[in-house]
Amino acid sequence: MSLKRLTFLNRSQLQILNGLGGDRNAQKVLKSMSEYVNSFRSDGQTIYYLTKEGRTRVDCKKKAKKSTTAQHYIMRNDLYIACKFPKTWKNEVDIKVKGLGDIRCDAMFTVGEKPYFIEIDHTQKMKINEKKMETYRKIINAFPFQPVFLWVTTTEYKRNQLKKLCEGLESRIYIASELKN
Repeated sequence: MSLKRLTFLNRSQLQILNGLGGDRNAQKVLKSMSEYVNSFRSDGQTIYYLTKEGRTRVDCKKKAKKSTTAQHYIMRNDLYIACKFPKTWKNEVDIKVKGLGDIRCDAMFTVGEKPYFIEIDHTQKMKINEKKMETYRKIINAFPFQPVFLWVTTTEYKRNQLKKLCEGLESRIYIASELKN
């Protein structure tokens, strides 16, 4: 079910989300699920996703396959874990405010009524991040509560650039290595 919800997961994420214990036990469990789970190597780690049989078993409509964007998902999942698995977490959320614009955030969750918008900057060009924040600034006044922006990026340099983009807004910007479990 974790793979249905989060699409791509590495072994340590699967261990945390499913209480698989140590590495040897996790490997044993994953091997026993080989009919339902495929894997590939990316950035020195094994990434898992559902096979056709696995999708059928858990009624998952979203087809995943080996992808160069898997690290984007892994970074997002690290934040999901760091945020203690919010029950309201949704991936790839379209936010539309008539007359003001629309944007797709990488994920979103709420605490009470306060929205948290998640943005993952794995290989994104800063120009695109600038456009996103321009759009967010146009639409956030339509929300009854000011959102919190949670960013995950790859370097201290990019974190500093994102801090400037988020000036005046409630935000937290993490470097992916800070979230590794």
